[in-house]
Amino acid sequence: MDQSLFNSIPFITCSGKRSPKVALEIVDKGVCSSKGMYYNGLKLHALAFRRNTGLPFPEQMLITPASVNDLSVFKDAWSTIENRTYWGDKIYFNKEFFENLKQVYQSEMLTPVKAVKGQAECIRQRDKAADDLFSKAVSKVRQPIESLFNWLIEKTDFQRAGKVRSTNGLLVHVFGKLSAAFVYLIFNT
Repeated sequence: MDQSLFNSIPFITCSGKRSPKVALEIVDKGVCSSKGMYYNGLKLHALAFRRNTGLPFPEQMLITPASVNDLSVFKDAWSTIENRTYWGDKIYFNKEFFENLKQVYQSEMLTPVKAVKGQAECIRQRDKAADDLFSKAVSKVRQPIESLFNWLIEKTDFQRAGKVRSTNGLLVHVFGKLSAAFVYLIFNT
């Protein structure tokens, strides 16, 4: 069974405090919970094959407006892939959807444990050790997708799109930076 990692990362055209003035037909306001910020721009969603050594191998990448939910992208683009184990973060937690995915497509989603609202404190404390171990294991497996994004940022600084002045300029920025990074990856490994 193949294993895939996925995550998303923002392309920021301006902070969330400002009004966007560029590429209004493709950008909107979103939130990056890992950076704790609101921003205007796009999001890069990546699905990558897990490898035992090195960076994961990108299988598919999608660009969406910043407000598009990561789980919605997964449901629309990747939920029909069969015989796959997916490793995602807490945003992908949807028990009913992924139980159905396992029955229909024999694919499984593993995410860190998300706290249940309204759960009794005694039950939460009883399960805490097991939940923490499982969450740590999932996060460790997911670490290479974070490393892939950090590598992309280091090589191209692609997240910063504040100097772009048109829709075409933004598209050239996004796809040009990604192309440059992967050409670098091909010829320098």
